[in-house]
Amino acid sequence: MAFDQVEVGTEIPAQRYPLQRLTLVRYCGASGDFNTIHWNERIAKSAGLPDVIAHGMLTMAEAARLVTDWVGDPGAVEEYGVRFAKPVVVPDDDAGVEVEVAGQVTEKLDGNRAVVELSATSGGEEVLAQARAVVRLA
Repeated sequence: MAFDQVEVGTEIPAQRYPLQRLTLVRYCGASGDFNTIHWNERIAKSAGLPDVIAHGMLTMAEAARLVTDWVGDPGAVEEYGVRFAKPVVVPDDDAGVEVEVAGQVTEKLDGNRAVVELSATSGGEEVLAQARAVVRLA
């Protein structure tokens, strides 16, 4: 994405990222995070959760994917942070759940950089808050 083609208010179209129980198991192996609330319904419920939940870092990564796909270069992300607002509950069925992420450029900075504010929801609930990335554009 070229800096001169981006204005404050430029929207990044929403994308939906599906998560299923298999996604969580794969993420456990890739990340080394085998916390049982991410794959065992009995343990998740005994911890007071409604069901198995997605890893927060997996949810955060899916939101970042919207930005890296838009920019075209994962290395262009200079800063990225979120606050976890609600867990993403992943049911034990073939459909799973979707995380919907959208973005908007809210500021242009020196050095061909832009601030992108993100929204991430699942089941109509905000799952990430204060999600913000600073990217360097071409």
